[in-house]
Amino acid sequence: VFPGVRQAQWLTKTKLVEGLPPAVQGIVDNPALGLQELEERAKHMVSHARLWDTAEVAPRRERYCPMLFENLIHICRLMSGKYPSLSKRMLARNCRIAATWERESILLQVRGLSGILMNSMTPIPPVASKEEILATKEHVLETFYPIAPTIDLQEVNVYKELNDTGQCFRDGYPYSHPHTLFFLESANVRTDRFRPEQLRAKMLMFAFGNALARAKALHGNDPKVLEQPVVVQSIGTDGQLFQFMVFQLNTTDLVSNDGVKNLVWIDSDQNLYERAQCVPEVKKGVVTKPAGISGFQPDTFKKFLALYLHGTV
Repeated sequence: VFPGVRQAQWLTKTKLVEGLPPAVQGIVDNPALGLQELEERAKHMVSHARLWDTAEVAPRRERYCPMLFENLIHICRLMSGKYPSLSKRMLARNCRIAATWERESILLQVRGLSGILMNSMTPIPPVASKEEILATKEHVLETFYPIAPTIDLQEVNVYKELNDTGQCFRDGYPYSHPHTLFFLESANVRTDRFRPEQLRAKMLMFAFGNALARAKALHGNDPKVLEQPVVVQSIGTDGQLFQFMVFQLNTTDLVSNDGVKNLVWIDSDQNLYERAQCVPEVKKGVVTKPAGISGFQPDTFKKFLALYLHGTV
């Protein structure tokens, strides 16, 4: 089977851009925001999740991965003192999503639990300009002939074409804009977790699904290039390695390969730290690896924080 993201790009009519969009990278790089002042706190939170939260010699991933996520979100929320509009956010857990679209002559649907979803009162502004959006017309989507691009998708009978953002966006719900999806790959056994490439494909499909369902709720079911693109972000982690994604839905006209494409920016495989040593490693009476966190990567933490702040600062 060909790699997941390439397949997801075809299914969602999306052009991939490596790295974070300038709007997000600008937050990471801006010293005036004071993100570096939170680095020590972030390192402390990693230690808390990996070393101190349990009496076990080596805490299990299913425990430390969600704990690390909660700790990082806690740090993000501290910024609401500086940026009051950050308080206009809501975390929804176990949100169901269903989005249906047609691609060439195939009816497709993404549905299921879309991780932890942070909703906002205001949408994230488009990250690509009108010129950049129009330039995607020239982009040629990869095909997989003679392999069908739906080769490993589950085939089901669809009796109702659903476009539903679950319980998260009922009429009148004030936090009506999907902001960021969080996927925690916290299974203890490696074979039960998505590999990074599979996780990125899942992140893309669900970011697209949430954006499409939102666009249809706002603009109806008629396929069209959107006057106001819908931006949905996604962060995936196994408690150490992070995947960052910003998806921009430019069009709901998905049947043909022609015309405007959607856009996704992906920053792959960013370690937050290199190793967590729960007990010191001793060889011949000498400590060769002291207990603690080593190789902490402040930039990965800043990227997490930047996606949280995006749309506000």
